[in-house]
Amino acid sequence: MKEFDYIIIGGGCAGLSLAYELEIHNKLENKTLAIIEPRDEYKRDKTWSFWRVSEHNFDDCVIKNWKNFSVNAPNKTNFLECENYPYQSIDSGLFYEKINNSLKKNKNIFFLKELKDINTKNSFIFNSVPSIKKDFRNLWQHFCGVEIETENNYFDENIFNLMDFDCDQRESVHFFYTLPFSKKKALIESTWLSKMNDDSQKDYDQQIKEYIEKKLNLKNYKITYKEIFLRVLEKHPKRMSEIFFKMFQSSPKTIIKFLSNKSNFLEDLTIILKMPKWIFIKALFY
Repeated sequence: MKEFDYIIIGGGCAGLSLAYELEIHNKLENKTLAIIEPRDEYKRDKTWSFWRVSEHNFDDCVIKNWKNFSVNAPNKTNFLECENYPYQSIDSGLFYEKINNSLKKNKNIFFLKELKDINTKNSFIFNSVPSIKKDFRNLWQHFCGVEIETENNYFDENIFNLMDFDCDQRESVHFFYTLPFSKKKALIESTWLSKMNDDSQKDYDQQIKEYIEKKLNLKNYKITYKEIFLRVLEKHPKRMSEIFFKMFQSSPKTIIKFLSNKSNFLEDLTIILKMPKWIFIKALFY
Protein backbone atom coordinates (compact mmCIF):
# COMPACT_ATOMS: atom_id res chain seq x y z
CA MET A 1 0.00 0.00 0.00
CA LYS A 2 1.09 3.57 -0.69
CA GLU A 3 2.83 5.52 2.06
CA PHE A 4 2.66 9.24 2.79
CA ASP A 5 4.71 11.55 4.96
CA TYR A 6 1.59 13.31 6.25
CA ILE A 7 -2.03 12.23 6.49
CA ILE A 8 -4.94 14.55 7.29
CA ILE A 9 -8.16 12.77 8.20
CA GLY A 10 -11.07 14.96 7.21
CA GLY A 11 -11.15 17.51 4.41
CA GLY A 12 -13.35 20.09 6.08
CA CYS A 13 -12.44 23.52 7.43
CA ALA A 14 -9.75 22.32 9.88
CA GLY A 15 -8.19 19.72 7.59
CA LEU A 16 -8.08 21.93 4.51
CA SER A 17 -6.78 24.90 6.49
CA LEU A 18 -3.88 22.81 7.77
CA ALA A 19 -3.11 21.52 4.27
CA TYR A 20 -3.23 25.08 2.91
CA GLU A 21 -0.81 26.33 5.58
CA LEU A 22 1.61 23.51 4.78
CA GLU A 23 1.35 24.36 1.09
CA ILE A 24 1.82 28.14 1.27
CA HIS A 25 4.76 27.76 3.67
CA ASN A 26 6.50 25.33 1.29
CA LYS A 27 6.42 22.41 3.72
CA LEU A 28 5.39 19.93 1.03
CA GLU A 29 8.13 20.46 -1.54
CA ASN A 30 9.76 17.14 -0.64
CA LYS A 31 6.93 15.58 1.35
CA THR A 32 3.73 13.79 0.39
CA LEU A 33 0.32 14.48 1.89
CA ALA A 34 -2.88 12.44 1.78
CA ILE A 35 -6.20 14.09 2.66
CA ILE A 36 -8.87 11.54 3.58
CA GLU A 37 -12.28 12.91 2.63
CA PRO A 38 -15.30 10.78 1.55
CA ARG A 39 -17.26 13.48 -0.29
CA ASP A 40 -17.35 13.34 -4.09
CA GLU A 41 -17.37 17.09 -4.59
CA TYR A 42 -17.06 20.29 -2.62
CA LYS A 43 -19.92 22.73 -2.62
CA ARG A 44 -21.31 25.34 -0.27
CA ASP A 45 -22.56 23.54 2.83
CA LYS A 46 -21.79 25.89 5.73
CA THR A 47 -21.28 29.47 6.80
CA TRP A 48 -18.43 30.03 9.26
CA SER A 49 -18.68 33.14 11.42
CA PHE A 50 -16.24 34.52 13.99
CA TRP A 51 -14.76 37.64 15.52
CA ARG A 52 -11.56 38.66 13.76
CA VAL A 53 -9.15 38.80 16.70
CA SER A 54 -6.09 37.93 14.58
CA GLU A 55 -4.96 37.98 10.96
CA HIS A 56 -5.99 35.13 8.63
CA ASN A 57 -5.49 34.10 5.01
CA PHE A 58 -9.12 34.10 3.93
CA ASP A 59 -10.10 37.74 3.50
CA ASP A 60 -11.14 36.96 -0.07
CA CYS A 61 -13.67 34.42 1.25
CA VAL A 62 -15.36 36.84 3.69
CA ILE A 63 -18.84 37.75 2.50
CA LYS A 64 -19.77 40.19 5.27
CA ASN A 65 -18.36 42.15 8.22
CA TRP A 66 -20.33 43.56 11.16
CA LYS A 67 -19.25 46.05 13.82
CA ASN A 68 -22.44 46.00 15.90
CA PHE A 69 -24.48 43.24 17.50
CA SER A 70 -27.26 42.61 20.01
CA VAL A 71 -28.13 40.02 22.66
CA ASN A 72 -31.79 39.55 23.66
CA ALA A 73 -33.46 38.10 26.74
CA PRO A 74 -37.18 38.38 27.53
CA ASN A 75 -38.09 42.07 27.88
CA LYS A 76 -34.53 43.35 27.55
CA THR A 77 -31.91 43.89 24.83
CA ASN A 78 -28.26 44.77 25.02
CA PHE A 79 -26.68 46.57 22.02
CA LEU A 80 -22.90 46.37 21.66
CA GLU A 81 -20.22 47.37 19.17
CA CYS A 82 -17.23 45.31 18.03
CA GLU A 83 -15.31 47.75 15.85
CA ASN A 84 -11.93 46.58 17.14
CA TYR A 85 -12.79 42.94 16.42
CA PRO A 86 -15.34 42.87 13.59
CA TYR A 87 -17.55 39.82 13.23
CA GLN A 88 -17.00 38.07 9.89
CA SER A 89 -18.71 35.37 7.85
CA ILE A 90 -16.88 33.11 5.44
CA ASP A 91 -18.75 31.35 2.64
CA SER A 92 -17.67 27.70 2.61
CA GLY A 93 -18.08 27.54 -1.17
CA LEU A 94 -15.51 30.31 -1.68
CA PHE A 95 -13.27 28.73 0.97
CA TYR A 96 -13.32 25.29 -0.70
CA GLU A 97 -12.69 26.78 -4.13
CA LYS A 98 -9.74 28.88 -2.96
CA ILE A 99 -7.99 26.08 -1.08
CA ASN A 100 -8.64 23.25 -3.53
CA ASN A 101 -7.45 25.34 -6.48
CA SER A 102 -4.21 25.89 -4.59
CA LEU A 103 -3.75 22.29 -3.41
CA LYS A 104 -4.43 20.77 -6.82
CA LYS A 105 -1.34 22.50 -8.21
CA ASN A 106 0.90 20.45 -5.92
CA LYS A 107 1.56 16.94 -7.25
CA ASN A 108 2.57 15.78 -3.76
CA ILE A 109 -0.99 16.21 -2.42
CA PHE A 110 -3.55 13.44 -2.88
CA PHE A 111 -7.25 13.25 -2.02
CA LEU A 112 -8.38 9.76 -0.98
CA LYS A 113 -11.71 8.51 0.31
CA GLU A 114 -10.66 5.85 2.82
CA LEU A 115 -7.81 5.45 5.29
CA LYS A 116 -7.73 1.66 5.01
CA ASP A 117 -6.02 1.82 1.60
CA ILE A 118 -2.96 3.60 3.06
CA ASN A 119 0.02 2.31 4.98
CA THR A 120 0.01 4.64 8.00
CA LYS A 121 2.88 3.07 9.92
CA ASN A 122 5.45 5.78 9.19
CA SER A 123 3.10 8.71 8.64
CA PHE A 124 2.44 11.77 10.77
CA ILE A 125 -1.37 11.78 11.15
CA PHE A 126 -3.66 14.69 12.00
CA ASN A 127 -7.27 13.73 12.70
CA SER A 128 -9.60 16.71 12.17
CA VAL A 129 -12.78 14.64 12.62
CA PRO A 130 -14.18 15.14 16.15
CA SER A 131 -15.30 12.10 18.10
CA ILE A 132 -18.86 12.03 19.41
CA LYS A 133 -19.16 10.60 22.91
CA LYS A 134 -22.55 9.06 23.48
CA ASP A 135 -22.87 10.14 27.08
CA PHE A 136 -26.47 10.93 27.97
CA ARG A 137 -25.34 13.14 30.87
CA ASN A 138 -23.83 15.63 28.45
CA LEU A 139 -25.58 18.36 26.53
CA TRP A 140 -25.88 18.41 22.78
CA GLN A 141 -25.59 21.61 20.80
CA HIS A 142 -27.73 21.28 17.71
CA PHE A 143 -29.08 23.84 15.32
CA CYS A 144 -30.74 24.36 12.00
CA GLY A 145 -30.04 27.45 9.95
CA VAL A 146 -31.78 28.78 6.86
CA GLU A 147 -30.83 31.60 4.56
CA ILE A 148 -33.82 33.61 3.47
CA GLU A 149 -34.50 36.31 0.91
CA THR A 150 -37.30 38.85 1.30
CA GLU A 151 -39.24 40.72 -1.35
CA ASN A 152 -38.73 44.10 0.31
CA ASN A 153 -35.96 45.69 2.34
CA TYR A 154 -36.31 44.43 5.90
CA PHE A 155 -32.99 43.82 7.69
CA ASP A 156 -30.53 46.29 9.16
CA GLU A 157 -27.39 44.90 7.54
CA ASN A 158 -25.10 46.80 9.93
CA ILE A 159 -26.05 44.87 13.09
CA PHE A 160 -26.50 41.16 13.78
CA ASN A 161 -28.40 39.45 16.59
CA LEU A 162 -25.95 37.10 18.28
CA MET A 163 -28.43 35.50 20.67
CA ASP A 164 -32.17 35.97 21.09
CA PHE A 165 -33.36 33.99 24.13
CA ASP A 166 -36.87 35.46 23.91
CA CYS A 167 -38.32 32.20 22.58
CA ASP A 168 -39.73 28.86 23.76
CA GLN A 169 -37.11 27.13 25.95
CA ARG A 170 -38.89 23.78 26.47
CA GLU A 171 -36.90 23.17 29.68
CA SER A 172 -33.64 23.38 27.73
CA VAL A 173 -31.49 26.25 26.41
CA HIS A 174 -32.74 27.80 23.18
CA PHE A 175 -31.91 30.93 21.22
CA PHE A 176 -32.14 32.33 17.69
CA TYR A 177 -29.22 33.81 15.76
CA THR A 178 -29.67 36.25 12.87
CA LEU A 179 -26.96 37.36 10.43
CA PRO A 180 -28.18 39.93 7.87
CA PHE A 181 -26.03 39.85 4.74
CA SER A 182 -28.06 42.60 3.09
CA LYS A 183 -31.37 44.39 3.51
CA LYS A 184 -33.09 41.45 1.78
CA LYS A 185 -30.99 38.44 2.81
CA ALA A 186 -30.19 36.90 6.20
CA LEU A 187 -29.14 33.65 7.85
CA ILE A 188 -31.48 32.65 10.71
CA GLU A 189 -30.64 29.77 13.03
CA SER A 190 -32.48 28.01 15.83
CA THR A 191 -29.90 26.76 18.35
CA TRP A 192 -30.44 24.33 21.23
CA LEU A 193 -28.45 22.97 24.16
CA SER A 194 -30.34 19.90 25.32
CA LYS A 195 -30.00 16.32 26.49
CA MET A 196 -28.77 13.88 23.89
CA ASN A 197 -31.83 11.63 23.94
CA ASP A 198 -34.36 14.47 23.75
CA ASP A 199 -35.81 14.79 20.24
CA SER A 200 -38.56 17.22 21.18
CA GLN A 201 -36.61 20.26 19.90
CA LYS A 202 -35.89 18.91 16.42
CA ASP A 203 -38.94 20.39 14.72
CA TYR A 204 -36.53 22.98 13.33
CA ASP A 205 -38.57 23.96 10.29
CA GLN A 206 -41.60 24.87 12.40
CA GLN A 207 -39.46 26.76 14.95
CA ILE A 208 -37.84 28.88 12.27
CA LYS A 209 -41.10 29.46 10.43
CA GLU A 210 -42.77 30.74 13.62
CA TYR A 211 -39.79 32.94 14.51
CA ILE A 212 -39.65 34.50 11.05
CA GLU A 213 -43.38 35.00 10.65
CA LYS A 214 -44.39 35.86 14.24
CA LYS A 215 -41.32 37.35 15.92
CA LEU A 216 -39.86 39.07 12.85
CA ASN A 217 -43.30 39.62 11.32
CA LEU A 218 -42.12 38.55 7.87
CA LYS A 219 -44.59 36.96 5.45
CA ASN A 220 -43.09 37.30 1.99
CA TYR A 221 -39.79 35.45 1.93
CA LYS A 222 -38.18 32.35 0.44
CA ILE A 223 -35.64 29.90 1.84
CA THR A 224 -32.55 29.67 -0.38
CA TYR A 225 -30.23 27.54 1.76
CA LYS A 226 -30.34 25.24 4.81
CA GLU A 227 -27.83 23.62 7.17
CA ILE A 228 -28.03 21.42 10.27
CA PHE A 229 -25.34 20.91 12.88
CA LEU A 230 -24.91 18.69 15.93
CA ARG A 231 -22.17 18.27 18.51
CA VAL A 232 -21.76 17.12 22.09
CA LEU A 233 -20.70 19.47 24.88
CA GLU A 234 -18.65 18.34 27.85
CA LYS A 235 -20.19 20.73 30.37
CA HIS A 236 -23.73 21.09 31.61
CA PRO A 237 -24.78 24.74 31.91
CA LYS A 238 -28.03 25.42 33.75
CA ARG A 239 -28.89 29.07 33.31
CA MET A 240 -27.42 29.85 29.93
CA SER A 241 -29.56 32.83 28.95
CA GLU A 242 -28.81 34.58 32.27
CA ILE A 243 -25.10 33.75 32.01
CA PHE A 244 -24.71 35.04 28.47
CA PHE A 245 -26.76 38.16 29.04
CA LYS A 246 -24.68 39.09 32.10
CA MET A 247 -21.49 38.30 30.22
CA PHE A 248 -22.37 40.76 27.46
CA GLN A 249 -22.79 43.56 29.98
CA SER A 250 -19.00 43.77 30.09
CA SER A 251 -16.90 45.67 27.58
CA PRO A 252 -17.48 44.17 24.10
CA LYS A 253 -13.73 44.12 23.49
CA THR A 254 -13.19 42.11 26.67
CA ILE A 255 -16.04 39.70 25.91
CA ILE A 256 -14.83 38.99 22.39
CA LYS A 257 -11.28 38.35 23.55
CA PHE A 258 -12.62 36.08 26.30
CA LEU A 259 -14.75 34.04 23.87
CA SER A 260 -11.84 33.85 21.39
CA ASN A 261 -9.36 32.67 24.06
CA LYS A 262 -7.30 35.87 23.65
CA SER A 263 -8.00 37.49 27.01
CA ASN A 264 -5.56 38.04 29.88
CA PHE A 265 -6.09 37.19 33.56
CA LEU A 266 -7.63 40.54 34.50
CA GLU A 267 -10.03 40.39 31.56
CA ASP A 268 -11.01 36.84 32.52
CA LEU A 269 -11.64 38.01 36.06
CA THR A 270 -13.85 40.86 34.83
CA ILE A 271 -16.07 38.35 33.02
CA ILE A 272 -16.10 35.76 35.79
CA LEU A 273 -17.15 38.28 38.45
CA LYS A 274 -20.31 38.99 36.45
CA MET A 275 -21.30 35.32 36.39
CA PRO A 276 -23.60 33.47 38.82
CA LYS A 277 -20.94 32.43 41.33
CA TRP A 278 -22.47 29.27 42.78
CA ILE A 279 -22.73 27.55 39.37
CA PHE A 280 -19.00 27.93 38.76
CA ILE A 281 -17.98 27.03 42.32
CA LYS A 282 -19.92 23.75 42.09
CA ALA A 283 -18.29 23.00 38.72
CA LEU A 284 -14.89 22.88 40.42
CA PHE A 285 -15.91 19.76 42.33
CA TYR A 286 -17.27 17.69 39.43
